[in-house]
Amino acid sequence: MKIVLMGDLHYPSIDETIPGLLEARDAFYEQLIGHFLNIDADFYVSIGDLTNFGHASELQEVYALLSRDNKTFYHTLGNHDLYSMTRQEVLELTGQSRYHSLTTDQAVFVFLDTAKELDFEDWGGWVDEEQLHWFENIVKASGTKPLLVFGHHPVYHTTKRSENDKGSIHPSIDMWEILEQKDGVGLYFNGHTHIDSIEQIENWTFVQTSACLDQQAFRQIEITEDEIVITAIDIADDALSNHAATIYNHINHYKHQPDARGDAEDRACTVSLLPAEALS
Repeated sequence: MKIVLMGDLHYPSIDETIPGLLEARDAFYEQLIGHFLNIDADFYVSIGDLTNFGHASELQEVYALLSRDNKTFYHTLGNHDLYSMTRQEVLELTGQSRYHSLTTDQAVFVFLDTAKELDFEDWGGWVDEEQLHWFENIVKASGTKPLLVFGHHPVYHTTKRSENDKGSIHPSIDMWEILEQKDGVGLYFNGHTHIDSIEQIENWTFVQTSACLDQQAFRQIEITEDEIVITAIDIADDALSNHAATIYNHINHYKHQPDARGDAEDRACTVSLLPAEALS
């Protein structure tokens, strides 16, 4: 089973009076999303901040690009996706669920909503009590089956920059109280901090993915009977990189991160699904 994961995309509304900006935006996102959907996978995931400010036009335009190949696509809400419209308005426009789970023969998949609504001064993450209770029940029910969780914000003090102010789900929310109830392998995928990072803590692997404007790359997650293999797929295209620079130099609410790639160990890892005695 294969899943392809997209980091923060930040599809923006733009000032069309800036020479070349409209052409750069249209070319960049059409080509990048084309690469994304052309990777063979069972389903495709945006880790949030699919848009730059959550305008209806941004959502409509980027969803038009994502829906053209009729692929199964899941969008976890990011803080930027909820800056302009209410959560309910965004969900009605996109047809997505706020949070939900999916169980297959290979694994249990959870898609969280960690974003605040209409609050562009506090971009940190939050999870309400109702969702926490639901998530706890999913973790318990997953048993020993691998559990893959997708949420925009990292769990506090796990991946790079997750300890920064507004850089994670709020530290007052004890996500570990739930995560530690997992029996077996758990993986948590997030974006938000715009830098690749992979950290293994106890029986959990935390995989953070950079923003697509800073680094044209995706994550591939392959689940076999014995292991889960996470790799980076780079899109090497100078024209695409040049278009990206034109965009991030001329949009608001975005700051380019030149160190987005992280270190070598932040780009790939393998998580064994074999029992401990089989590895000794």
